[in-house]
Amino acid sequence: MTLSRLLSAVGGSALEPSAAGIVLGYLADRIFGDPRRGHPVAAFGAASNWLETRCYADRQAAGVLYVGALVGTAAALGAALERAAAKRPAVNLLITTVATWTVLGGRSLGQEAATVAHHLACGELLSAREQVRHLVGRETAELSTEEVARATVESVAENASDAVVAPLLWGALAGLPGLLGYRAINTLDAMIGHRSARYLRFGWAAARLDDLVNWVPARLSALAAAGWAPLVGGTAKSAMRVVRRDAGQHPSPNAGVVEAAFAGALDVRLGGRNLYQGSVEDRGILGDGGTVQITDITRARRLASAVSLTGLIMAVLLRGWRS
Repeated sequence: MTLSRLLSAVGGSALEPSAAGIVLGYLADRIFGDPRRGHPVAAFGAASNWLETRCYADRQAAGVLYVGALVGTAAALGAALERAAAKRPAVNLLITTVATWTVLGGRSLGQEAATVAHHLACGELLSAREQVRHLVGRETAELSTEEVARATVESVAENASDAVVAPLLWGALAGLPGLLGYRAINTLDAMIGHRSARYLRFGWAAARLDDLVNWVPARLSALAAAGWAPLVGGTAKSAMRVVRRDAGQHPSPNAGVVEAAFAGALDVRLGGRNLYQGSVEDRGILGDGGTVQITDITRARRLASAVSLTGLIMAVLLRGWRS
């Protein structure tokens, strides 16, 4: 969808500069994907690792200070940029465009999923197992074709919310501090927000904060997935039934909601038992359908694109129009 068509679909009025920047950043992500070199999120990750080596302690309090310092710095940077561009609409537009492009990950995640599907379709299971590690944290060395496909669809579903809808909504609600602060939280959750021996306490704050900021976006993403279910041959009724019945089985209060909606919309069965660093985690069974097939990856990507577009429209409406 072109920018002009998107604007016409939502009303055709002149966008406020930061709202226009969100639209342009979204389109930049859809067209170009992540920057190949010098990605700011990678720089943030490197800085986070550096700080961790100097302040790590096996205590929740240490993790709270660590997360507070990094997220606070990211949000403060956003606030400073926003103040600097407050009376300069063109600068505001440019900075918001770049920031939105930086924090979104829709195209790159879709390309990773497509590559996994290609390997599976060609019978290259070993390559598919290696490729899917870019999308999931579970151990993949022994996964079957169906399990690799399931892992891919689950990642596409979760990241439709985490990597697109959530940052768009936080950017709409809180501007540049919302965009940069959300990406900092989500990145830290991916780095230290898991239940390993090292991060069970130190990563507690990152995991809980990520749960908090994704609670509303995940549920809006699930509603969008249900609404777009006919696009992939499903029904909204089936998607919402699976959400109500099965989402609570998932250990994540947010990923379970979105994955359940996708399972119902696609009429597949997600969830089950996964292996993480030698430990088995049961994520329950989400959905009534059959096992995930290779072709379901393409269907999931199509649904995720529709959910992402819905997130953009919601963000633009939230950010406001200029008469």
